[in-house]
Amino acid sequence: MGNQTLLDEFVLLGIPHTQGLETLLFVVFLFIYFFTLLGNSLIFTAIVSSSTLHTPMYFFLGLLSIFDMLFPSVTCPKMLFYLSGQSPAISYKGCAAQLFFYHFLGCTEGCLYSVMAYDRYVAICHPLRYMLIMKPGVCLSLVTVSWLVGGLQSSILTSFTFQLTYCGPSLVHHYFCDLPAVLPLACSDSRLAQKVGSINVGFLALMLLFSVCVSYAHIGIAILRIRSAEGRQKAFSTCSAHLTAILCAYGPVIIIYLQRTPNPLLGAVVQILNNIVSPMLNSLIYSLRNKEVKRSLRRVFHSLA
Repeated sequence: MGNQTLLDEFVLLGIPHTQGLETLLFVVFLFIYFFTLLGNSLIFTAIVSSSTLHTPMYFFLGLLSIFDMLFPSVTCPKMLFYLSGQSPAISYKGCAAQLFFYHFLGCTEGCLYSVMAYDRYVAICHPLRYMLIMKPGVCLSLVTVSWLVGGLQSSILTSFTFQLTYCGPSLVHHYFCDLPAVLPLACSDSRLAQKVGSINVGFLALMLLFSVCVSYAHIGIAILRIRSAEGRQKAFSTCSAHLTAILCAYGPVIIIYLQRTPNPLLGAVVQILNNIVSPMLNSLIYSLRNKEVKRSLRRVFHSLA
């Protein structure tokens, strides 16, 4: 990889059209990042510490809270670093690593959303066979497949991007290294890499979203068949938090990678919503709308008091 480039580093120009707002943005994103780490760590602690939450549903939720801490950590610390007045430069290998882990964690988390939708489908449509279908081995297999898909996707995107020759300019018109911002800087023909990136990311996002829609279509039919209003409300409450998180996650991804002409400002805003704001919202969604998690959190706080 290093033998194919004349550049040793890239320069991140940050969020477009925000010059002079560095201090304000630093404070805002520092608060969001801190709240994201705190909220998701509390959810993970609540799940681990409560034996009543040791079920497949909360196993996946615990993994999601880990991803929601790791995903913004790929981009946010570097952004906070240069917003505080430090150098905006990032090494060539650092840029490649940032792109790899961004897509690895993002893709794996997308797969995890689909797995969680399938888990809710089994719980509502086949409640008597739930523990038989969602055995520990099955849960681990689903998570392993999610990791493998994420690793394969990110490896393809990173290899296609950084096998190109980069000889300048080195200015990345974005706040982190991603395909739409890095590929235009290539000296060699990047059309194949752009097509592979758009097709891979867009197709995978649509396929995962389709799998979620199929699961929730069956769930919706099953809920409508429940005669009691209380039963329908209970079934819907177990899915509403997950469905809200999915809408917050998939919308930005589809907007970014399926637009024909990339808009730097729109891309930056949408990706901020996707990889910085959405992980924070997940901690609020799952803690405020889940009685079991709130009950476990109260026990955690009571034990610390």
